[in-house]
Amino acid sequence: MMTVRGARARARIEITAAIKDEARAQLAAEGASKLSLRAVARELGMASSALYRYFPSRDDLLTALIVDAYDAIGAEAERAAADTAGLRPLDRWTAVCRAVRAWALAHPHEYALIYGSPVPGYTAPQDTVAPAARVGLVLVETARRAHAGEGVALPPLPEALRPEAARMAADIAPDLPPALAVALVAAWSQLFGLVSFEVFGQFHRVVEDRDTFFATAARRLGQDVGLLPRG
Repeated sequence: MMTVRGARARARIEITAAIKDEARAQLAAEGASKLSLRAVARELGMASSALYRYFPSRDDLLTALIVDAYDAIGAEAERAAADTAGLRPLDRWTAVCRAVRAWALAHPHEYALIYGSPVPGYTAPQDTVAPAARVGLVLVETARRAHAGEGVALPPLPEALRPEAARMAADIAPDLPPALAVALVAAWSQLFGLVSFEVFGQFHRVVEDRDTFFATAARRLGQDVGLLPRG
């Protein structure tokens, strides 16, 4: 009985992976708004009713793809942070940013699913929140270690922004100064702005040496957060 159950579990994992792979192929060919369970089933040679046992609706399949994409880019950021644990915070920050960019350029359609235009008629459920935060948490942890170690050069905080800064700090990093929390959120959004401009072609005929440009811009974001340069 255990052997039968194990075989069924393995089969379910394999079929689920095949469904996701075909759905990603549809994303690349048609875009998220045209994702169709019937089309996925047809390409896999499955009856639609059989596919519904794995994903009851298009939105369930979209959510699975979104969670996978957030987890994948988050894992790359975490791996870069672990691989550079012995470096100074600014160098570590830059390595994390470069890992995010590398994943996005290698997976442009999955990146577009999570950072492109919203899919009409789809509302992301709570299940996507924790995966979506993984990159941001790596950046926060980098700043946290700097703050506890060699220190950070806190950016100025306008008086009018202090109440919002306190709220933001309480939400994302209660142990860090509010000014640092504000700078982190700004840098996080600017990082994905840089990546999105490149992935979606906005740097065409503007930036040629994109590797050097991005590394320099990412390092500047870290300095804006207050991470101290070498020396």
